Amino acid sequence: MKRTIVKIDEKRCNGCGLCVTGCHEGALQMIDGKAVMVSEIYCDGLGACIPECPQGAISLEEREAEAYDEIAVMELSSLRKKAVNPAPVAGLQPGSTDVRFVPPGPQPVQFPVQLHLLNPMSKIFAGADVLLAADCTAYAAAGFHSRFLTDKVLAIACPKLDSNREAYVEKLVMMMESSGIETLTVIIMEVPCCSGLMELVRLARERSARYVPVKKIVLTTGGALKSEIWVQ
Repeated sequence: MKRTIVKIDEKRCNGCGLCVTGCHEGALQMIDGKAVMVSEIYCDGLGACIPECPQGAISLEEREAEAYDEIAVMELSSLRKKAVNPAPVAGLQPGSTDVRFVPPGPQPVQFPVQLHLLNPMSKIFAGADVLLAADCTAYAAAGFHSRFLTDKVLAIACPKLDSNREAYVEKLVMMMESSGIETLTVIIMEVPCCSGLMELVRLARERSARYVPVKKIVLTTGGALKSEIWVQ
């Protein structure tokens, strides 16, 4: 298929490795002192690595390439996290080896916010309270940020218009099970199509080996609060 993908100018690359850090999907690695794309399926073509390169050695081009595989990226991210954070020592009490915490002080600026683009293994999810919002809610509810988003990490999605829902479920499972989110608040509108977002969360919760409290907030079509409950 023809799509936009990263191109690396080997002659201009000085081997600093900053682009590898900037590529959250794991498409780039340092090999023999140069940045190399290890697999096209890991490159989403958004170019987050481009501003990290001080030599201007990275650009985007449109060419024939394998399709971006979001599931493969999540699996790779999970393997990388396990390599950095080995399994807890057997025999210790549950929770006693959990060293994840959110440091005090200002939180990092969050981007992106679309669930389709978010890396579920990002450090922003460690110990975080997550707000999963249907796309329309932020536009329907006045004061959305101050009312619902304060001290939360945001993910947005539309259960009716977005595709690859299975990938969404897997991302939510990884947030619950591996990234260690503390709570998940789902905010939707009182319209039938929004119920699909709660269904994705229900499936993820069933598959996750770690329990995460889930709160459901429903807004009227006028943006008023209709109901707010913790889901059993």
